[in-house]
Amino acid sequence: MSAEVKRYEVSADEDGMRLDRWFKVHFPQVNFAYLNKLTRTGQVRVGAGRVKPNHRLATGMDIRVPPLAFDKRPADVPKEDVTPLTDAERRLFMSMVLHEDKDLFVLNKPSGFAVQGGTKTHIHLDGLLMGLGKDLGERPLLVHRLDRDTSGIIVIAKRRAVAAALGKLFATRIVKKTYWAVVKGIPSPAQGKIDVALIKARSEDGDRMRASREGEEEDEKSAVTQYSVLDKTKLAAWVSLKPLTGRQHQLRAHMNHIGTPILGDNKYGGDVDMPEDVAKRLHLHARRIMFPHPREGVVDVTAPLPDHMIATFESFGFEPQRFDD
Repeated sequence: MSAEVKRYEVSADEDGMRLDRWFKVHFPQVNFAYLNKLTRTGQVRVGAGRVKPNHRLATGMDIRVPPLAFDKRPADVPKEDVTPLTDAERRLFMSMVLHEDKDLFVLNKPSGFAVQGGTKTHIHLDGLLMGLGKDLGERPLLVHRLDRDTSGIIVIAKRRAVAAALGKLFATRIVKKTYWAVVKGIPSPAQGKIDVALIKARSEDGDRMRASREGEEEDEKSAVTQYSVLDKTKLAAWVSLKPLTGRQHQLRAHMNHIGTPILGDNKYGGDVDMPEDVAKRLHLHARRIMFPHPREGVVDVTAPLPDHMIATFESFGFEPQRFDD
């Protein structure tokens, strides 16, 4: 546990970054709930004032970081008790790699594989990155996240400076993400934009997101998704989803909001009355990502579908090769 208040100056390459993104880069152990508590109680401040996690930083600003309830050495200095990856862990990590260069990895995360650990989760992507950092001398950092049951593309920065540059990109609409999903029912119209602010609804079996209601504007998060039906049967549709914002469970909550929950989604009703020959797993896949490389050129990567979605596509007669371009 850190025992003293420390102050950090916002660097030029962090100009415009949100405070919560800054913490993800510098202190990846601080989750959003913890950061929200620290800012709400005034323990984290920017300059002399209290701020919210979405506060935009500017070059030269002073960030006050209080003592934190864990060892918070910089993420690029592996802890002494972190061991290098085993051969099996290294094979697991490399099996996910779709693209690698000297600055970043682009992975194809399997459905059911957690990005971060929990009480009952011992093998997770963040843990693999810690072990990889022991080998590389600098721990790679998550640039964004996917739900445990969502498969597909996730971007990893090999160094903190790269994570900061990518963090600024991901805070804009420059990064183009395309998800594929199979949903219950047929969205109408066949193409559209869902512009519905979301709010977290807590329950005994986990958090969910729902459309905000009148009087909840202070706590709501704006959320916008574009969707397009690519093919359909009588009971289900294959849709392309393009999030213009990056809220928790955004795609899942938005598709449920318009009455077509994602097939197999046990949080938003997509697992009710499923066809017998369809796997009871979430049918949501981060298919493609495209963004300017922080050094030069463009990163454009497509992730193959997971096995359970391939089986469902074959069962429904959907042909993914029609849209490979």
